[in-house]
Order: sequence, then C-alpha cells, then structure tokens
Amino acid sequence: MDTDILIIGGGPSGIITALTARHCYPDKVVTLVRREKFVVIPCAIPYIFGTLRDVEKDRIPDDVLRKAGINLVIDEVKDVDLESKRAQLVGGDEVSFDKLVLAVGSKPALPPIEGINLRNVFHVVKDPEHLVKMKKELDKAEKVVIVGGGFIGVEFADDLSRAGKKVTIVEMLPHVLSLSFDTEFGLMAEEELKRLGVELRTGVKVRRLLGEDFVNEVELESGEVIDADVVILATGAKPNTDLAERMGLQVSRYGIEVDEYMRTSHPDVFAVGDCAAKTDFFTRKKKFAMLASVATAEARIAGWNLYGIKALRKMRGTLGIFATKVGDLYLGVAGLTESIARVEGFDYVVGESTVPDKHPGTMPGTHKIRTKLLFTRVGGFFLGGQIAGGPTVGEIINLVGFAIESGYSAAEYVNLQIGTHPYLTPPPTTPATLTAAQDALTKIYGRK
Repeated sequence: MDTDILIIGGGPSGIITALTARHCYPDKVVTLVRREKFVVIPCAIPYIFGTLRDVEKDRIPDDVLRKAGINLVIDEVKDVDLESKRAQLVGGDEVSFDKLVLAVGSKPALPPIEGINLRNVFHVVKDPEHLVKMKKELDKAEKVVIVGGGFIGVEFADDLSRAGKKVTIVEMLPHVLSLSFDTEFGLMAEEELKRLGVELRTGVKVRRLLGEDFVNEVELESGEVIDADVVILATGAKPNTDLAERMGLQVSRYGIEVDEYMRTSHPDVFAVGDCAAKTDFFTRKKKFAMLASVATAEARIAGWNLYGIKALRKMRGTLGIFATKVGDLYLGVAGLTESIARVEGFDYVVGESTVPDKHPGTMPGTHKIRTKLLFTRVGGFFLGGQIAGGPTVGEIINLVGFAIESGYSAAEYVNLQIGTHPYLTPPPTTPATLTAAQDALTKIYGRK
C-alpha cells in the first residue's frame, strides 16, 4: 500500500492530524493505521461505568474519517524503516509513505505494588476491549478502591459513587488534585467527595494488594486494610515511545522530542499527543501534560506543517488548560498555580473574587464562582488561573487560557466587553474573572 501521509494512532491527535492534513493538502493520500476496532473518547472513560453504562456510547465515529476521504486501516505497526520509508504491519502488509506522524499515545505508569497482577486490578487504558472487561467486573462490585487522587481518580470516584458503589480513594499526596490545583481547591474537591460518600485516605501509600486469585484487600503503609472487590490504578501515564526508540528517533522520559512545529529528530517524521514531549509555556522546562486539548492543538500544528513550515502555526508551549467535575462542584485551571509559581521563583500577585454565576443570585440553580488569578507583579501579565463553581466554569477557564496565550495584562483584561444574561453569567457589575483581575490591579498599583 502506498500513501503520502501515514498517521500511526487513532485517538484524538491522530484523527485531527488526519483531518487537518486532508484539509491543507487535498491532493495528498492520507492513511491512518490504528489497532483498536473503535476509538473511545478519552476524557469520558470515567463516565462509562455509571453515567453512560456502555462502552459503545463513548466512541468517536469512523465516519468523520471516511467522509473526509481518509484511508482507515485496522492493524498495528510493528516496525518502521525510515531509510526506505516503509511501515511493517502486524498483519503482514507494508505501507510506504512520504510523511509520517506518530500519534501513539501513552501507557499506564504502574506503581511497584505487590499484588498488582491479581485479577480485578485494572489500570486505565483507551482500549475498548479492556474497558468492556473492566465494566463487567465493576457492575458486579460493591467496594471499589481507587489508587490515585488525580483528576482521573476523582472522576471515577464521582461517577462510581453515584452508581451506588462504596468508593475509597488512596492518594499519597496530602490532598486530591494536588498536582493540578492549589490546596484550597483540592480541599473543596475533598469536601464534595465526602458529601458523595467517598472515603479518602490521603498522605499515605499502598503497601500491597491482597488476595488468592482475585484482589480482595488493599493494605496501606499505615497498616490499615481496606476491603475491595475491584481496584482501579489511576496512577498516571507515561509517553509511549517504544516504536520511536526502535526507529532511532530522539526520545526522553518526557516523550518523543519535537520542535515547535511538532517535527521529530527526523525531518519527515512528526509526533503529536501524549507520546510527544511537552515544553511549559512559562518556564520552558519539559513537562507532562496528557490532555486531549493539548493533543489536538499539536495535531492541528503538525497537519499544517507537513509540507512546508507555516511560521504562525507553531506550538509556543503547553499551558495545560482543563476542567473537571466532582459531584456538583466544577473546577478549572489554566497556566501556573500559585504553588508552582512559588517554586519556580515568579514574583506574582494573586487576584481573587467570589460571585454568583447568575444574576440576581436568587435565580434557580445559582452557584458561587470562586476565582483565583495570578499575574506578574511587574506589568500585571497573566500567569494562571483557577476557578471553582458551577457548569459555566469550563468556558470561563477557556477565557482565562485565551488571555494567557494572548499576552493580556490585568489592565487590558478588565477592559474586555463581556456579554451577560441572568441565566448564563455572573452580573455585568461583577464578572467573575474581571473582578479578580481588578483585585490584582489594586494590589499592584493601589487604588489610584
């Protein structure tokens, strides 16, 4: 089989690369190879087990590729010869290509815990067959222990507790969501989890998993033993660099090394998504950021630059903008948290506000929105933001992310014209993020 552009990997980054390449280079043949029969939406995996109740309901339709004229091959690439530009498939076929994009994702970062290979111990992967098996056991389970209190672990706990399971989260850090939010936001999440009936064990590690064949207990380093029918390992992921290493590409613990145009160490090979190394927007240090929003942004950049560099189409650094939900609490973050800014030595000012998300505050369904924004002390430029409140948080944090990427200062931001509506937004007199930005300006310049 011959193709102009070969994309290995069928997740969001692979799909968006294919669609972008097809749009930008309509005369080129685009082929996507993936091993999964169908592709799940990664961000919705925690909601398969309680809300959606079916793995099939969490899928990206293949029609989006076929309607664009993209060749879809269900197989696995076992090796790539860069000299001859040929990919060898497990099924025996070969694919010759001109340009290659690696969108091979990540794999679980499994902790060295005794008993990890017992039955009914599941890690979180994007493989539909694995998720079907996982759902079958979770449907029967009464007691579930989740190892890891990051956003995946918290979202699993949220959904499973609503489905009537007795859920316990074990997190070795002092609070849940500690790697993503400042402590006060983690505490809000913990209070909401407790309201849902989720048990929390923070600041403690798992010593081992116990059972004959199936797991039935989780022993903590504190000595406590917790009953478990199923254990979910939500302990993070690491870039899948196996194929890239065999190809001789430059890789690190952060992933396949790429430039701002998503090119690897080989000029005709690009990498996008979880498998590609990330550079922090502010510190310029390497970082992990395994988010579909980041992956698809990289995919659009790679797709545009396959045949000639477009100077304005480049990755300027990874912000890490995302939102999550815990019970009735919604949380969003963009850019630096205060804890990271402090460690990195930034001279910053915090602007804060708490306002209703509807107006007047007596409107049905009103939530309080708590906003925390970080600005440089000199010049008042955006460094980051965190928001807690109701369902509007997802879009508000995207506005903060836009302001950061656009280089807004607090003074410019407070002059934004923002549309309002009683059911949809805070009052025009106290828009959430503008009010927090004004608070920061007062701290920087006084009340003059």
